[in-house]
Amino acid sequence: MRFLNAKLILTAIALLATLATQVVGQDLDKGYAAFNSKDYATALKELKPIAEKGNRLVQYDVGYLYFNGLGVSEDRKEAFKWFKLAAEQGYWKAQINIGALYMRGQGVAQDNKKAFKWYKLAAEQENDVAQYVLADMYAKGFGVTQNFKEAVKWH
Repeated sequence: MRFLNAKLILTAIALLATLATQVVGQDLDKGYAAFNSKDYATALKELKPIAEKGNRLVQYDVGYLYFNGLGVSEDRKEAFKWFKLAAEQGYWKAQINIGALYMRGQGVAQDNKKAFKWYKLAAEQENDVAQYVLADMYAKGFGVTQNFKEAVKWH
């Protein structure tokens, strides 16, 4: 009897997980269909709840919408928030954006040391753009002690 109850519970959990995945998938499809149709307000409405649940790719896309003022007023602070959530989960595109925002002081106080940190994380994932920027930062001493050896290594 105990085995049967455990089996029923596991079956119910699996069914609920499948249904939740289907619902999220449908919302994700709606969100990206709206984005592709340039209905950015609907895209944001559909994607933001998924981003709030921790999907790093969707967090990046929500940040993109805020950064560019698509479907919402341009808001660099809000963009930074969403990019950072994705960056903290290792998403290299978001790490590059966080580095750029710190370097330019957009949505956050300008800080070359923090910019360096985020570019390095993306560069370590073998992203060419991040590696180039990191090499330049080493060569010029932006956010890090000038080091030509490291600059050559990353270039």
